[in-house]
Amino acid sequence: METLETIKTRRSVNYFESGKQIPVDKIKEIIGLANLAPSSFNLQPWEVVLVTDPERKKALRKCAFNQPKVEEASAMLIVIANPGAVEENVDRVLADWVKKGYMKEADVEKQRGTPFGLYGERASETRKIFAVKNAAFFAMNFMIAAKGMGYETHPMDGFNAAEVKREFGIPDDRIIPLLIAVGHLRPDQKLLPRAFRRDVDDFLRMNGYAKG
Repeated sequence: METLETIKTRRSVNYFESGKQIPVDKIKEIIGLANLAPSSFNLQPWEVVLVTDPERKKALRKCAFNQPKVEEASAMLIVIANPGAVEENVDRVLADWVKKGYMKEADVEKQRGTPFGLYGERASETRKIFAVKNAAFFAMNFMIAAKGMGYETHPMDGFNAAEVKREFGIPDDRIIPLLIAVGHLRPDQKLLPRAFRRDVDDFLRMNGYAKG
């Protein structure tokens, strides 16, 4: 499917065909495509819990206000933002840049401090915003890639994050921006016309907000 057509036809689907599975290797392929999303300083501060087991989906449904699509979808992704990605990934990023000619070895130590200056201490609000923002890039890439491969998705923020963390052993310092359901549209469901979208001129500001 062409990229622009994929963007135009992607919808948030509420009704999935229960029992029709997407092979795990196919979902991992989509995750690999999502992993090509841009990220600040290439730090890639995202992690994913892929939930395919029926009992685990049932447990996740309880954490998500009993929404049926959690169990009906082929799989659920718990998208996780990791504020600690700066410390965990910066050396790998810099080594890769040197290897591929993006920078010189002599500049590594100077550049190593850059993300700490930009994104603050690990527990800071700035660092949390950095992690969530970049995890959102990954999530959108996943939904576009899934649609391009013929699958439907639904991003979900209706869940109790603390309960999800407890149930799935997610470390306390991680943030869960959203869940994503992925699967096939239920055959007896026809999508209604796309819901309201603001006109571009309703939110576009050319060269700044008007003064006064």
